Amino acid sequence: MDFSSRLLLLLDVVEQGSFTQVAEQRHVDRSVISKHIGRLEAELGVRLLNRTTRSLSLTAAGKEMVHQAQQLRTLLNDTHRLAQNYHAEPRGRLRISSHTMFGRQYVQAAIARFQQHYPEVEIELRLEDRVVDMVKEAVDIGFRIGKPKNSTLISRKIARCRMLIVASPAFIARHGDITTLAQLESLPATIYAAPGLRVDKFGYLDGDNQPQTFQLNAAYLVNDVEMVIKSAVAGNTLAVVTAQMMQNEILDGQLVPIMTDLTLDDFGTVYAVYPHRDAPIKTKLFLDTLKEIVGQEAPVWDSYIPAFDTLYGGGNPL
Repeated sequence: MDFSSRLLLLLDVVEQGSFTQVAEQRHVDRSVISKHIGRLEAELGVRLLNRTTRSLSLTAAGKEMVHQAQQLRTLLNDTHRLAQNYHAEPRGRLRISSHTMFGRQYVQAAIARFQQHYPEVEIELRLEDRVVDMVKEAVDIGFRIGKPKNSTLISRKIARCRMLIVASPAFIARHGDITTLAQLESLPATIYAAPGLRVDKFGYLDGDNQPQTFQLNAAYLVNDVEMVIKSAVAGNTLAVVTAQMMQNEILDGQLVPIMTDLTLDDFGTVYAVYPHRDAPIKTKLFLDTLKEIVGQEAPVWDSYIPAFDTLYGGGNPL
């Protein structure tokens, strides 16, 4: 490992907060990380880190070196990115982050098609239901629901994501037709929940076109969106889901849209985000491939819900 690599290693250690975490990510022993940081300090002739058994803190010199490392990382990333636009064929590594279900359903399909056309590109896909730091984690493309709040990121709209309310035929047979908000709020429901997040309130427009909300009666909380669908199919609960979560459950008669006269809010829009406006050609080509999979106009998932453009307020944005 050369000097610049050790400087970038210091940056990793500071951002991750421990030698152990960096060692796990790089699949090396913790002592290897410690050795390289020690060598960097020897080369510079100054102490960079104050180490205790429980924490790390930067010295004054360490803070300055971390600042230099950040500039170095930006310079190297920009250099690689700009050079890639001069390749006759896209090549190199493409790091993609996506929330889990969208990644499984659509990003993976786009990767398979993309690799058939551009075999020189090595792809790394991370499926995780969290917002990643695109720059810090060196991610080329991220897929998110909702426009990113970070104004430094470039965003490209992929598709609208509408909501619907579903229940199984067995659930409806057991509880009767569900036609009122009072029924909807009283019947058992499956909701998505994770630490610090509970998705049980949803927006709609009332008869006077005024925004209102309803709240589901949570009988089952789960932190996997696929389990929300599976739970509704099992017949013990109803659920509010996004069209993007659906596959053939409605077409096969496993689930039925209910309360279709409600004008529901959109859940959001799927966006692709990336760090640079002049993104490398491999990024642009991958996004074009994904749009082919998802659909150029209405997203393919809307077709899994018969007459969806007439349900829940129709196909026009609220």
